[in-house]
Amino acid sequence: MAKSDLVGGSLWQNYSQKVADRMDSPRFLGEISEEEAASMNADLIVADHGAESCGDAVRLYWAVEKDSGKILKATFKSFGCGTAIASSDMMAELCIGLTVDEAVNITNIDVEKALRDNEDTPAVPPQKMHCSVMAYDVIKAAVAVYKGVDIKTLENAEMVCECARVTLSTIRDVIRVNDLKTVEEITDYTKAGAFCKSCIQPGGHEKRKYYLVDILAETRAEMEKEAAGSEGPPFQELNFFKRFKAIERVLDAEIRPALHQDGGDVDVEDFHMDGDVPVVNISYRGACLGCVSATVGTLGFIENILREKLDPLFKVEIG
Repeated sequence: MAKSDLVGGSLWQNYSQKVADRMDSPRFLGEISEEEAASMNADLIVADHGAESCGDAVRLYWAVEKDSGKILKATFKSFGCGTAIASSDMMAELCIGLTVDEAVNITNIDVEKALRDNEDTPAVPPQKMHCSVMAYDVIKAAVAVYKGVDIKTLENAEMVCECARVTLSTIRDVIRVNDLKTVEEITDYTKAGAFCKSCIQPGGHEKRKYYLVDILAETRAEMEKEAAGSEGPPFQELNFFKRFKAIERVLDAEIRPALHQDGGDVDVEDFHMDGDVPVVNISYRGACLGCVSATVGTLGFIENILREKLDPLFKVEIG
């Protein structure tokens, strides 16, 4: 469904084309059967999560390879709005190829950013951000099923808003990524504070350990301190998923624009660590296919940029 086909038009300008496409044609909608998982030498993992705040629900299916713990296939079923479907579809895609321990690090921020048409424009309006939170939570539910543990043991941050199931780490991430400056903006993006309101500030009907006003003030202070000169963690200290995202950011900012000038493009086929050496496997598209410099000059250009921007040990391979 093209945005121009939708009544009014203006409301739909708040949604990315990727969201619109996955609303209409989700790529990973469906189930995985016990028989299919067994044929892949995989365990079938099924997990459910529902958002009491809006009534949406999602079921996640994983086929997890028995020996490696790698997610070979991921699908979902959703009862919810189009944004919930699009978020769940992207969430399933992000899981594939990761191990369970790597997938648990995927956040709702990762899901939303992967749905953007460009890096600087949010994929959905603030009031729909809670849909990506639901996708984030169902991953943790699936990990808990796989490991046979209570989902609470997987929380790497404490719950701030019990009504909307929004954690401290999620609120901090949303403030940082979207440069939020008010509690109202936090509520728009996450639904935290939208219901009983106890988590907004002291004095509500239920005492809380964390309040949005304090989290906002502390996070903004940290952001200002970092902007004054401190740098983020080095590439080697990032988790697997954030390393992959860092590679894609460099490709989009430094490499693909140069290739596009000559009608070419590049895709990341695989990324892994060979000891301390980051290794990325690429494939060419467009004019780069069959180009005489693709295996030497262009390859060297890509490798040099990744070494300069991310890690001096970077190695780039074709295929």
